Parts: sequence; structure tokens; C-alpha cells
Amino acid sequence: MKLFLTSSPCCECKEEGIEIPCQLNEENDFVQNLAMDWKPNAKGLIITADPDNFGLNDEMRDTFETAFQYAGLSLCQMALCDSRNAYQIQELLNESDFVILGGGHVPTQNAFFEILELREHIQDYKGIIMGISAGSMNSADTVYAQPELEGESVDPDYRRYIQGLGLTDVMILPHYQAVKDNWLDGKRLMEDITYGDSIGNKFYTLVDGSYVLAQNGQTWIYGEAYLIQDGGIRQICEAGGKLLLKDDMEGGDK
Repeated sequence: MKLFLTSSPCCECKEEGIEIPCQLNEENDFVQNLAMDWKPNAKGLIITADPDNFGLNDEMRDTFETAFQYAGLSLCQMALCDSRNAYQIQELLNESDFVILGGGHVPTQNAFFEILELREHIQDYKGIIMGISAGSMNSADTVYAQPELEGESVDPDYRRYIQGLGLTDVMILPHYQAVKDNWLDGKRLMEDITYGDSIGNKFYTLVDGSYVLAQNGQTWIYGEAYLIQDGGIRQICEAGGKLLLKDDMEGGDK
């Protein structure tokens, strides 16, 4: 398995005259690293975050089908898994060379993954998996479901820690450049909510265009990234750089 955990794989780098909803971000060697193990005429699968939003799901499938082909990553099909065909999840995985775990609301996607029993189905998957935003967050063994919607941070029944897919132990927070100054329920999202939740935990927060790559027992961060831990934050990687987070042959976090 080759695992990409992205904040967003799309960029703001649209070329003049090119009108596609998403152009894959080539910064930080992203497309280059995808291409290394890409099978010609690959079969893709998108597993959605909102299983009943059929219009949005179909649009997402079409968007990424176009994005991959434009980046020179050839496809023969892009399948979609939502509530219309959830019962086929094992068959869909077996037929796929790469899987996208789509973006959206983390608890909603997590509940769909439980319905799919995806944690069990995906453990032996041999292809490429790419998480986008919520999909990256839900890839972790234990997921930090950072409050996002109004009322979640003050709801005593809201679960901030939930079981994920178990593909990594790295807890991702996406879109740092967009949410770092956000307020939620009258509190600062980062300073008043997330920093407190980081006591005893490590959250790796990425800007769009940065990503985590895990393969062959090693886990790397590519691009601008920050570590939120024990109530504080510090930058750990710069744009264009990469940092080894884990090497299972050498024993864990760096």
C-alpha cells in the first residue's frame, strides 16, 4: 500500500485556457510521487464522505477523473462508492488500482466507513490510497475529529476521538492556511479548542498542497506543515521540503 494523506490535492494554478474544476498540485513532488507506482490505464475508486449526496458525489467523481487524466495519470475508469452501491465495497476494492477517500464532514464519513466495514476491508489493499481532507483524517487509527460545525465544540455528546481506518497513527488536520484564524461557538478554533485537545497528542496540520506519504514502513511529510502538541504549535517542514516522521525499521516517531 502507498498512502497519500493530503489537505487538498488541487491547486490554484489553473493555466490560461484550461477550464477544469481541479488541477493536481505538482508542488512538493506530489504528482511525481503518485506517478511512480501508477499503473497505466488504472482503475480508480472514490469512497465518499456524504453517502446520500448523489449529485455532489457524481460531480466529485467527474472532477477527479478529469484531474488525473490532465496530470498524465491514465485511467480506464473511475468508480464511485456511496449508499447506492455500498454493498459492493469489497468487489469495488478488488477491482481498483487506487482509492480516493473523499473530503467532507469527518463524523459523517466515519459513520459511512463503519457501515461499509471499511477498516476491515481495506487492511490488505495493495494499491494507492489517497485521502483528501476528512478522508486523510479518517485514515488514522484514532481520529481527532476537530469540531467543525456550530455547536459541536460545546456539545457534551460530540465525540472528538473516534476509531478510524487504522492505515496510520498520524493524526492530520487539513487546510491550516484557511482555518487557522477561524472562530467556532465563540472560541478561537485553534488556540481555544484544538490546542487544549493536543495535550498528550500530536496533530500534524497541513496547508493545501502539503501531504503525508507512507510506504514501506516509512512516513514522510512533504511541504509546509506544523505540529500541534501539548498546547502549542511549531513549524516542522517548509514548502518544497520533506521530513521523515516515522521509520518502522528504526523505531517510531522522530
